[in-house]
Amino acid sequence: MSKKTAETAAVPTKKINTKTVFGFDCPFEVFGFATADEYVPAIDDTYHFDPDTTIALLAGFVYNRRVLVQGMHGTGKSTHIEQVAARLNWPCIRINLDSHITRTDLVGRDAIVLKDGKQITEFKEGLLPWALQRPVALVFDEYDAGRPDVMFVIQRVLETQGKLTLLDQNRVINPHASFRLLATSNTVGLGDPSGLYHGTQPINQGQMDRWNLVTTLNYLPAAVEEAIVLRKISALNNAKGKTLVKQMVSLANLTRESFRLADISTVMSPRTVITWAENTQIFGDAAHAFRVTFLNKCEETERHIVSELYQRAFGKELKQAA
Repeated sequence: MSKKTAETAAVPTKKINTKTVFGFDCPFEVFGFATADEYVPAIDDTYHFDPDTTIALLAGFVYNRRVLVQGMHGTGKSTHIEQVAARLNWPCIRINLDSHITRTDLVGRDAIVLKDGKQITEFKEGLLPWALQRPVALVFDEYDAGRPDVMFVIQRVLETQGKLTLLDQNRVINPHASFRLLATSNTVGLGDPSGLYHGTQPINQGQMDRWNLVTTLNYLPAAVEEAIVLRKISALNNAKGKTLVKQMVSLANLTRESFRLADISTVMSPRTVITWAENTQIFGDAAHAFRVTFLNKCEETERHIVSELYQRAFGKELKQAA
């Protein structure tokens, strides 16, 4: 492929009908790539798009805005970004900013390699300069848990035309025209006074100011979540199954409220509900499936609370393990 052809292929030229693809009209034109490569996420046909979050993400892709998606655990923040990228055929790479990610992991480091039978020192680019030079959406998960030295590296490229300077290489990297930067976080950069999210920390206000768009993603409405579960597990799409799924989602919402109030430290995400429904099909027993899907993951001291929530949702006590 010639350089000119490669550059053309790296430009989003396919117009997207947002009403057809996402279920609502977007106030601006949206373009994606004509073809998908290995870095484009797989499409989940059952995915439900939150309009406000989706429009913010589409603005990020179309207008090169830096977008931060904030919300509680299990709301599907990262998946939402991936599913938007999947519809646009936009390559998407995710990095979880846990405490083990260092500056050199992002930027790169010198490594000893064998070349022409000799050992030489060669600079190996990290994921940040690699992505910066390509038509890639780079997503930082758990953004509010990043180490300070890592956060300052990211701050360099948060500007729309942010360049990355590799001091060791005497080199300045200009971002690709189709490079995009997004992030997810449980908090909004002000720390976590509730104590729900250990490991998070306040984010430098100067850095927060560089995020052009901040959107909040909440849990799905109960009716929408029920519909998604039924689409995923078609065997439950009958009168008895619909009643069961309604109770499952009701229990999930009770755990979310208890988590928000800090009564329990584990919460049921929509993915957990789907897994529970799948396991119910395997074991033929919703109570046993709930125990092995969620209850056994909870703190032992909190299990009686979760069992009480089960009783409220199902109208009967949770069967004890045999």
